[in-house]
Amino acid sequence: MFTLKPLSMEAVPAALAKAERYRLLNEPHQAESICEDVLAAAPDHPQAIATLLLALTDQFSSRDGHLVAQAQELAARMPSPYERVYFLGLVAERRARALSGGGAGRARTAGHWFRDAMGHYAAAEEMRPPGNDDARLRWNACARVLNAHPEMMATETEPAVPLMLE
Repeated sequence: MFTLKPLSMEAVPAALAKAERYRLLNEPHQAESICEDVLAAAPDHPQAIATLLLALTDQFSSRDGHLVAQAQELAARMPSPYERVYFLGLVAERRARALSGGGAGRARTAGHWFRDAMGHYAAAEEMRPPGNDDARLRWNACARVLNAHPEMMATETEPAVPLMLE
């Protein structure tokens, strides 16, 4: 096994800039690795936590099983109550978007995640800093998707127990 080499504190700003660039280049695994290095050096660094959370959500469509819980845990580490709620909304919204391309069952599940995101955004809106309407913008984006795709609002109508027909 290899021992990871520690990042110096002086290198943190440049490393975070690289992580953001890798995210924009659609290389979330590289961004994830850089953020892990930053968090090893500065465990509570808010920008590293946020960038890692976003890098994980970038991967929801490819390997999202455990990533949702990991991203939610990172959201809980954000420094302010507003950021914690807002980032939980981002996790839910990005999970919804990853699911929205599937069939009817996935559409219903995506609808659940969109509604969950909207709940977080509504809560974040109540505590937003002055002049910050980010939560409103995200809420509106979710609402537009649900308005355009009413099938996502459907609830499960099939019985929980299979019927025995003769």
